[in-house]
Amino acid sequence: MVLMGYNGGDMNKLRTTILAAMLLTVMPLQGFAEDKVAPMSTPKPYDLPYVGDMKTHITNYEDTLVKIARDNNLGFIELRSVNPDIDPWMPGDNTKLTLPTRHLLPDAPYEGIVINLPEMRLYAFQKDGSPPITHPIGVGRDGLSTPQGTTKVVRKMIGPSWRPTARMRAEKPELPAVVTPGPDNPLGTHALYLGWPEYLIHGTNRPFGIGRRVSSGCIRMYPEDIVTFYDEIDVNTEVRIVNQPIKAAWIDDVLYLEAHTSMDQADTMEQHGIVDTYEMTDGDMDILLKTAGKDAGALDWHKVREVIRERAGVPIAVAERGNT
Repeated sequence: MVLMGYNGGDMNKLRTTILAAMLLTVMPLQGFAEDKVAPMSTPKPYDLPYVGDMKTHITNYEDTLVKIARDNNLGFIELRSVNPDIDPWMPGDNTKLTLPTRHLLPDAPYEGIVINLPEMRLYAFQKDGSPPITHPIGVGRDGLSTPQGTTKVVRKMIGPSWRPTARMRAEKPELPAVVTPGPDNPLGTHALYLGWPEYLIHGTNRPFGIGRRVSSGCIRMYPEDIVTFYDEIDVNTEVRIVNQPIKAAWIDDVLYLEAHTSMDQADTMEQHGIVDTYEMTDGDMDILLKTAGKDAGALDWHKVREVIRERAGVPIAVAERGNT
C-alpha cells in the first residue's frame, strides 16, 4: 500500500521519522518504570505502657506547690500526694521534692484523647506514634462530676463566650447571661466543645484550680496548655473519659502499680496530704490481677497495700517476673 502523494523513497523516510518519534516517546517511560517508588509506611503506634520519667525539684524560699506544679506540667493534688509531709504554701528553701512526671497509661485504647478523672490528667495520642501529649486538668467538683464515657470534639473556638447555665444563675443571680471574651471569662482563651452539651475542654482565668475538683463538670487546663493543645487536636477527635484510680503495667520484667485517690478521696488528699486507707475496689483488684497475669504469685502484697494506702500517684514496683 502506498499513501497518496508519497513515493517509495519518501515512504522510507516517513517510516524512519515515525519510528524515531516512537522511540523517543517510549524511552522516557521506560526510565520512569525502572525507578522504584518507596512504599508508604504506616507509623508504628506508641506501644509503651507509660510516658515520661520521674524528676526532682529543689525549692527556693519563694516557692509554693501551686507554682511548682504549674512550672512542671503538674496539678496541685498530684504534687501534694507524692510530697505529703511538705507544707504546700511554705515548702521552705532548699527542700527536695519528688515530681510525679512518669505516668502509667490508663487502661484504654491508645487513640484520641483519654481523660482519667482520679489522676486529673489527660492524654492525647499521636498518629505518628510519638509519645502521647499529657497535661494536668481540673475536673468537676462533688455533686457536679465530670461525666464518664465516650464522646468527641464537635467544634473548636478561640475567644469563646461563656453562658452560665440556669443552675449557675439560680445560685448566683448576679451572673450575666453572657460573658464575652476577656480576662474575666472562666473559659479562658480557647475551648473545645464536646458531643455532650454544656461540657467543654477549655482554658481558665483561675489556673490555681488545675489538678483539683473545682469545676461544674468541664475539663479545665492551664492557660498556656490549652493554647498548644487547641492546635494539636482536630474536630471529630474521640474523647474517652474513664475513672481509674489504680493503674498497673509491666515495664520490662517489673510490674508497677500506680495508685491515685478516688474521686471521693481527692478533697481529703488536697487538705491533708494523706487519706490513710487500704480500700481497694473489686475493679481495682481486677486491674492489678489482670495485669499481673500468670505472675500474680510474684506480687508483694505488703508493697501493694502500702501503695494503696499512700496513694502517691507514682509507679511503684510490686512484682518481678520469675520471683515466685
